[in-house]
Parts: sequence; structure tokens; C-alpha cells
Amino acid sequence: MSILEVQNLEKKFDRTDVLKDISFSMNEGEALSIIGSSGSGKTTLLRCLNFLEIPDGGIIRVKGETLFDAADPATKKDSEIRAKRLHFGMVFQAFHLFPQYTALQNVMLAPELEAKAKGTYNKDALTGQAEELLAQMGLSERANHYPHQLSGGQQQRVAIARALALHPDILCFDEPTSALDPELTGEVLRVIRDLADKKTTMIIVTHEMAFARDVADNVIFMDEGVIVEQGRATDVINSPQEERTKRFLQGYAGL
Repeated sequence: MSILEVQNLEKKFDRTDVLKDISFSMNEGEALSIIGSSGSGKTTLLRCLNFLEIPDGGIIRVKGETLFDAADPATKKDSEIRAKRLHFGMVFQAFHLFPQYTALQNVMLAPELEAKAKGTYNKDALTGQAEELLAQMGLSERANHYPHQLSGGQQQRVAIARALALHPDILCFDEPTSALDPELTGEVLRVIRDLADKKTTMIIVTHEMAFARDVADNVIFMDEGVIVEQGRATDVINSPQEERTKRFLQGYAGL
């Protein structure tokens, strides 16, 4: 069974169709890259999956459970939005760390709030989990540093650890290296590659075409709010079938 099924997803802003009839699915343990020019709808798609935007049409299912159905008002209740978001971990272009908290505290914050709400709070267990995640990111020695004491690459790795802390079904990245210089980009991409090797289910919006080809299992190419081409990453990027995909990839050296 697919871990994620998206059927006929639609989104408008005012009179502009930003997403048009988007349909795809992915299996557990897969890495999916979404590529395309700026303004093609990639980020809006991620935001709809995370319910940071509410779609105007279509269906979203995770593990067979219908999280959203535009034809069913019961799936649009504000009271359920937070619970639906827990299926997805989101890593943004900007790091969005809380400046008043250390790296460790940033990673612990959401799990602490969730545990307290459920009456299962155990500080030692949560601290241990956060320390383990920071170690996974290569940041054990930076656990008690504040965001302003960290490089951009280190801040983004803290953001990845924070997204993993709630054990999401699907980890989403929205151009995670776009705010980084080339030297720092490499360290974040290595972390994502390691997660892919561990079969973490991921959706990665990226402009790093070689990375998408070499790390993702599948690729979706979007243009003007539609899926132009999708398939195995190596097939789409090395041998695109659609003329629009070919034109887009011609601009990238080293492919």
C-alpha cells in the first residue's frame, strides 16, 4: 500500500490556478524529488500536504487514511489540522529556529508540548531522543549553542533534527539548501543522503539536479502548476521524454 496518495489536488490564490489536477503516490521508504522553475507550484504543493495551505480540490491519503477530501466537509475542520500536520515533518528554506532556545531545546520543544498535552511527559527520555537526533546530524558538540552561534548549515541540520523529533510519516524539504553558500550546502545534502540511505520517506523540493538524480527514487517535474513528467529519477533527469522537461534540464551543467 502507498504511504501517500494525492489525487486531483487543486489550489487557487485569488483567480490564479497554482496547482492543477496534481496526482501522484509514493511508497514507504522512498525519496521523491520535486523539480521545476520558480513559481511552478512546488512549494505550494508541499504547503498543501502539510496543511499550511488548504487545498481547493482533491484528496490526500496517508497510510490509507483520508486526511483531506474537498468533497467531505468533515476533513476540513480546523480542530483536526494540527493532528494532520503530525503526519508530515517540514524543513523550510529559512531555518525558523527559536533564537532564545539552544539547539537541544529547539529539537525538544514540540515533543515536550505534545507529551505534556497527552500526559506522557518524561524529560529524560525526550532529552535523550533530542541528543540522539543531534548526534545523527553531527551536532553533539553544538547541543547547547544558540542559533546565532551556529553556521547556516548547522542551523539547517538542527531544523532537520527538529522535524524528525515528532516521528513524521513523511519528511518534507522545501529547497533546504537555497539559503546556504556552496560549502555549507554540501553538509546538508550529506545529511539528506544519509536519511535516504536509511529509507526515510521524504519529499524534497530542490534545484540540485544531480542530487535529485543520485539520491531520489522518483522525480516529479512541475511547470505552471501541473505535473509535466514523473518517473524514476535517473530516467526523468538523464532521459526526459517531454520537451518542457528537456528545456528545463538544459540549463543545468554536469547532468
